[in-house]
Amino acid sequence: MGKQLIKNGLLIDGNGGEAKKDHVVVTENERIVYVGPETGYTPTGDETVVDAAGGTILPGLIDTHVHMMMEYSPLSERLATPFSFMYYQAAEYLKNTLHAGITSVRDALGTDLGVKKAVEDGLIPGPRLQLSINALTITGGHGDGYTVSGNTLDLLPSDYPGMPSGKCDGVEEVRKKTREMLRAGAEVIKVHATGGVLSATDHPEFTQFSLEELKAIVEEGRFRKGVKVMAHAQGAEGIKNAVRAGIHSIEHGIFLDDEAIELMLENGTYLVPTLLAPVAVLENAAEVGMPDSAVAKSKEVIEHHKASFTKAYKAGVKIAMGTDAGVMKHGTNLRELGLMKDAGMSPMDTIVASTKTAAECLGWEDKVGTLEQGKLADIVVVKGNPLEDIYSLANNDNIQVVIKNGKVEKNLLLDVPLTV
Repeated sequence: MGKQLIKNGLLIDGNGGEAKKDHVVVTENERIVYVGPETGYTPTGDETVVDAAGGTILPGLIDTHVHMMMEYSPLSERLATPFSFMYYQAAEYLKNTLHAGITSVRDALGTDLGVKKAVEDGLIPGPRLQLSINALTITGGHGDGYTVSGNTLDLLPSDYPGMPSGKCDGVEEVRKKTREMLRAGAEVIKVHATGGVLSATDHPEFTQFSLEELKAIVEEGRFRKGVKVMAHAQGAEGIKNAVRAGIHSIEHGIFLDDEAIELMLENGTYLVPTLLAPVAVLENAAEVGMPDSAVAKSKEVIEHHKASFTKAYKAGVKIAMGTDAGVMKHGTNLRELGLMKDAGMSPMDTIVASTKTAAECLGWEDKVGTLEQGKLADIVVVKGNPLEDIYSLANNDNIQVVIKNGKVEKNLLLDVPLTV
């Protein structure tokens, strides 16, 4: 890969400070070797120059809540699709995510270790993956595909090699299931602590798993492998149970109350808001065959969701960008930043939530999230200044260059299209 000199763009380094003019980023192989004033770097003559053309240079962006093995589709289509076809679809989803400027993701269920290996070995392009394998869920809860017809129709196949079923009840069962996920390669444990929008037999405010069960899950992750736990948690009581149990991040957080926010602040718990998820359910319901129950629940929660985000942000809760991509199309992830701004977050803070804070949430702050010497060369060049128009990031044509691990994965600034 050699050296690359990225210049002629406004620099936003991910730390939240003032954007800088006349600064450059220099990479060598997989690492950043210089970030600073262009006058402070003496070219050696062997650099490949990436001209940002007056745009903005950003760290690779991070989505902390995705489902890379799915995009919601009509039931009839899912029933008519062969099992292995989902892997070929996932290759397209991974590429679309990477080309949207997302260089790292945390998969919130459904992606197995083979997909991560395929990306790491260079068989397919995609973002860096942190896996949860499958989510732990109670019988009859969010993640249990049982329908009112008596048939079970899961969004994604499970209980196949490399993808254990996540259904479990009671302290001993949740311990065993946590161990199964760790055995299958989980780098974070996902648990459904409340009901959800897409499940037919529960409600977002329904509490799932007891405090004792949640504590057992956290204990297994922490003491066996140092693995953290992320909790799908929408109702206030389920959120508070999760935080009290020591869970690392709250996903969605639709019905946050003052006590829940105070607990999150006391415990340093992250909020991954996924504001885009219920918006996408309403937008795509007719096209992809969303169940009527999901549409009704999305309409019910959408304003609560926005208000909870605003309250958490103003209180100082740590917020990491996440989208629930898979509920909507992969590659549309950066719409989330506009929704966060609409709910009161400053444009710079939306970028920090999508870079520095997201990296910290994943435990990867030592290698990604900011443009600093020694970190991995994950860099994005975008058209214009996103601080003036954060909504512009939602247009993938404005994502001009994507570099991951020092390799140019997308470059719309070249006259000759890049072969990836």
